[in-house]
Amino acid sequence: MASADVEAVAAIEAASFSDAWPPSAFTDLLQRDYARLRVIADPHGELLGYCILLRAADQGEIANICTAPAARGQGMGGRLLDDALTWADAGGVVEVFLEVRISNTAARALYTARGFSMVGRRRGYYQHPTEDALVLRRTLPGATESSA
Repeated sequence: MASADVEAVAAIEAASFSDAWPPSAFTDLLQRDYARLRVIADPHGELLGYCILLRAADQGEIANICTAPAARGQGMGGRLLDDALTWADAGGVVEVFLEVRISNTAARALYTARGFSMVGRRRGYYQHPTEDALVLRRTLPGATESSA
């Protein structure tokens, strides 16, 4: 992601989430070396989605992942998630966490297919509407190699 992408990313965010991040959040993360911000675009350069992974020591967190409403169901989210997990694994991350709305069945199915499992629940975590978050975790392949 580049600073030129922030406006389009913020538009996808606003179209997708009732508690959308402001553009300044994306701009700030572009300056952080612990953050991986990736976008996916169509052949004409129109942004279709983005993913943000934050790394702290040997842990990672998918802080935000989203595809544009018109691009959903085409595998974009899976490609973005795979990229983030590959980057995390190569950087020595042992496990990756994320939160997901309990009602977001499409995202939950993607995360389950990519090896995430539930490790907790945060009651009333999301607002507009108030809803629980499921906390998911995935251990990365490099974790078993480095502990062998």
